[in-house]
Amino acid sequence: MAAVQYFIERFSVTCNKPMSHLQLACCSSHCALPWQDKSIRIYENNNLEPPLELTGHHGDVSAMVIGTVRDRLVLCSASEDYVIVWDIDRCYRRIREGVSASGTVVGTLLGKVEHLSLCPQSARLAACSGSRVFLLNAEREDVLGVLKAHLGPVTASEFCPWDVNLLISISEDRTFKIWDVKKGDILFESAVLSAYPLLSLFFLEQSSQFITGSGDGQLWCYTLPVDHKCRLVTKLDLSKLEQKYERNHRKTSSPQNSPDGMIGNEVRGTVETTKPVLKIWAQKLHSSHASLQQRTSCVWIGSSDGLYLLDLDTSELLMILPLKGIISDLSISMAGSWAVTNGLGGNMCCLVTSLFGTSVTLLEVNSAGLDELCFRMAMGFSVDEQLSVVPSSPLMTMSPLNAELAKHGRKPQKKIGVSCQKSVKDQALVFHTQVKSSGYNTAPHRTMFRPKTSVKKKSNSASATSTNTKGLLSEYPSHLEAPSMPYAHITVSTTPTPVSSLQFSGNGKQIACGLGDGSVLLYNSSLTSNPAVYTGHSKAVNTVCWSHSKQWFLSTSEDPTLCIWSPNASEPVLTMGDDQFAKPIRSAQFYYLDKFLLLASGSNLMLYLYHLDTTRDDIKRYKQRSKCKLTSKFNMKSGTDITSMSAINDFYSYIVLAAGADRTIQVFDMNQGCMATQIPDAHCRAVHLLTQNKGSAFCTQALESYNLFLSSAITDGLKLWDLRTARCVRRYESHVNRCHHCTAAFSPCGRFIATGSEDHSAYIFDTRSSSFLHKLPRHSETVLNVAFNPANPELLTGTLDGKLALFHPAESLLP
Repeated sequence: MAAVQYFIERFSVTCNKPMSHLQLACCSSHCALPWQDKSIRIYENNNLEPPLELTGHHGDVSAMVIGTVRDRLVLCSASEDYVIVWDIDRCYRRIREGVSASGTVVGTLLGKVEHLSLCPQSARLAACSGSRVFLLNAEREDVLGVLKAHLGPVTASEFCPWDVNLLISISEDRTFKIWDVKKGDILFESAVLSAYPLLSLFFLEQSSQFITGSGDGQLWCYTLPVDHKCRLVTKLDLSKLEQKYERNHRKTSSPQNSPDGMIGNEVRGTVETTKPVLKIWAQKLHSSHASLQQRTSCVWIGSSDGLYLLDLDTSELLMILPLKGIISDLSISMAGSWAVTNGLGGNMCCLVTSLFGTSVTLLEVNSAGLDELCFRMAMGFSVDEQLSVVPSSPLMTMSPLNAELAKHGRKPQKKIGVSCQKSVKDQALVFHTQVKSSGYNTAPHRTMFRPKTSVKKKSNSASATSTNTKGLLSEYPSHLEAPSMPYAHITVSTTPTPVSSLQFSGNGKQIACGLGDGSVLLYNSSLTSNPAVYTGHSKAVNTVCWSHSKQWFLSTSEDPTLCIWSPNASEPVLTMGDDQFAKPIRSAQFYYLDKFLLLASGSNLMLYLYHLDTTRDDIKRYKQRSKCKLTSKFNMKSGTDITSMSAINDFYSYIVLAAGADRTIQVFDMNQGCMATQIPDAHCRAVHLLTQNKGSAFCTQALESYNLFLSSAITDGLKLWDLRTARCVRRYESHVNRCHHCTAAFSPCGRFIATGSEDHSAYIFDTRSSSFLHKLPRHSETVLNVAFNPANPELLTGTLDGKLALFHPAESLLP
């Protein structure tokens, strides 16, 4: 037996026949189950003897639910002959008085009822029988309506907790439907979701979402907006989540110090099969660990082999509580159905039927044991030392960031044997070809000097005011909504050319645009003038990046070359060629307030010091006077190639993020000159995007916000991470990203995230929610790149066929 029992078996009864797929009833104080087919037994959870036995059905009881009607605790039971509502307190009182307990018949001859659901606010009861849903009055016999549209038997239906006039039904036809129960109309109908029937349904009231699960372990989470146009938030596979959980568990825990000693292949002992989602239930995770207390999107999934705790925000499996392997004396090892409720003291009560036997067991999940398991699990995934993008200590003496580039001046003239004076040759006194006239041959001045008194003096305050109002010092309007209204649209080339990279300058006045043909275009922020064209690459441009001073921007290519440009010159100020890099430069940027160039090529992360000189020798125009010097080189721990990189340049920061082809994200501390931590298996495929919440000079955020960063991988959505815990805090999957490297970006205020998509749209998410706020459609091709203006609420998108589109918030267009 394990040191901590996570399941406490309260009682177990043996029925006269299997009840594996019947809907049982359970609440915090009572639980109910069929007894001898036609009778019902009600148990008190804390006082199990003797049970209350109810008789009244003439057929086999097939479904039950416990709820409240007019503040009365009631049990609703259904068979082929009747649907009966029992007042539990009244039944107990009549039994004590020596009178047989009775209930109220609210439905007659509805057929075999598979599922019952009760709406406490409206006192309505939904009974699922065959392909129909009967709406009943929970206080008297009255059929309020019949909902008929499913092509197969309805497996479950639930009333919406925040809108009593909405009901969602799921069916063996693998679809769900949203009904208006007053009118009996279908408000929304889904497509076929799976090859297996949908079995369970649950509403998430806090986020206005609902989640449904199928017989093959698939989960779908949808939003339920006011217009009833449901949007898919995330789709999950329970078996794949379990495999990933076990891989992480084996990496972070050895068998001897495993927190529960039961999660592993040695416990399963059988070939993994599909895991039906039999029950979904939400309960706040009680834990003394701060990072786990903040998880408000956790749901319990009841399957045939145990309970799974899932965080919907991160699509992460937090823990597994199998029925077999924790303790050896459970009466049930495989579950056929679950009835779950919040119990007393933070515990969770589960009424479980055996899948192959005739047992029914009441289990209580020990909250104290879960708290200990949560704490040890969080400690197992936490980093050794909490990292932060904002520095908390000064530079170390031996830090690579202390490197300086030696200044090269003119060499002094050497003295060889003779004095310096003798080495100077005789020269004429006048070195210029023209000498200014002394004025002896000009006519004398007739008028004296007269000062100009009519010139108006320029006011310094006025100039300062105009500067503030025109953008340099104006505050970013973070109160506005996300940009969603199209404002401008242009084509960058006469032939379709992918827009491979986009970035606004720090003042938001210029846009650098890298193209797939190797050229770089420079636009003004409104896209109203012809762009300046910079050609220096022979292959597609990978990256464009502005310096913090806004005087330079760089571009990298598959050549592999790196060029640094001045907006006022058509030739690069500095060119680093393929003789310096064995592999293409996947990512490059200015770093540490423009002191360094940070490059990623192959498996190397390189720091270059540089000096830019714009002067040119007319005779030796081919020779550049700018210099660069490699000062530090860091390698990925596994030796894999770097696929993406990110660092903050707007303020001093020691942290550099690098993603490898082996699906890891490694965090480098440039102050110490080493890798600080790594995140294994960040995605199911190689990460092609890393971007941080860098903020803007026009907007101030909380210091903690700068520790957020995004990662993206093909077919694996977009993940939001917190550097302090090195853990995913939210996941975004509404967009489509199956083959192209679509990028994402933070807004300057940190409230929004924009990402490209392959369905010819761009998506805007709120960082606090996994569902998208706006979908920006009508692009002509895949949206590859997105960029926010740091000074104004504008969003720029670039497509695969070379189109740029600019979006403003709706408020800015109002009169």
